[in-house]
Amino acid sequence: MNIVEEIIKQLGVSKEQAEGGLGLILKMVKEKLGGEFSQVGQAIPEANSLIGKAPTDDADGGSSGGGGLMGMLGGMAEKLGLGGLGKLAELAGGFQKLGLSAESIQKFITVVMAFVEKSGSTVVKDLLAKVLTAK
Repeated sequence: MNIVEEIIKQLGVSKEQAEGGLGLILKMVKEKLGGEFSQVGQAIPEANSLIGKAPTDDADGGSSGGGGLMGMLGGMAEKLGLGGLGKLAELAGGFQKLGLSAESIQKFITVVMAFVEKSGSTVVKDLLAKVLTAK
């Protein structure tokens, strides 16, 4: 079973929601990790194609890091020492475009972390944890 199928099975979302939500998460991870992202791509072979399925922020051509109110809230949360919350707030707008609540972000992350751990890649799990979990 691949990671998209795992998300659909565990969270009861559509294939489009699973691919888009996972794409948003992987896009953020890629932006934060830079060159280290290649290791994530080895654990999740379809990672780059999933990033292409992430909804974009139409207002600025998709180049914002989460833009708008949620991006601002994320920035404020980071300044207050709520690092992980700030990072996850960047994803909320994209999840909303997929018809998913902000609360579902953490559910997606839980499934992704379990999937990577089950695949035996502790290095990748640690990389993901560095970006996706609250400090």
